Amino acid sequence: MIHSTQQFHAIFGGTTIPALEQVAIFNEARQNLLAGNIANFDTPDAKMRDMDVGLFKRDLARAIERRYEPGGSAETQYPLKSSSTTGGGVWPFSIPILQHDYNNIGMEYQVTEMAKNNIEFNTALNLMKHQMNLLQTSISERV
Repeated sequence: MIHSTQQFHAIFGGTTIPALEQVAIFNEARQNLLAGNIANFDTPDAKMRDMDVGLFKRDLARAIERRYEPGGSAETQYPLKSSSTTGGGVWPFSIPILQHDYNNIGMEYQVTEMAKNNIEFNTALNLMKHQMNLLQTSISERV
């Protein structure tokens, strides 16, 4: 009997689905943090928190590159596991504006970051859906 992880890698390892899954997991976790920042907008001494997007993208790019190196495998270790959504950790983020109640949460910045994050998340899901449709078409032998 083949283990389900092996089956997953055998079927999807040659596609972009594992990398897109990582993007979706990261963006979901980041969206929750950004929403928390907005929820604490009026809280005195609240400090904005975010995830290191640059670090995640670098780690993901390295993982994808390792797949294509000699001896690379479809079972590449991506930056996130499904059970871990920290993506390099949550870190306090500081903008130069400090409000009168000593919080540093800028509403415009948060909304802009949420919109960008949502676009990335939806793009990853749409690309995964397209990949799944291609696989389904191949399996059903339709043109």
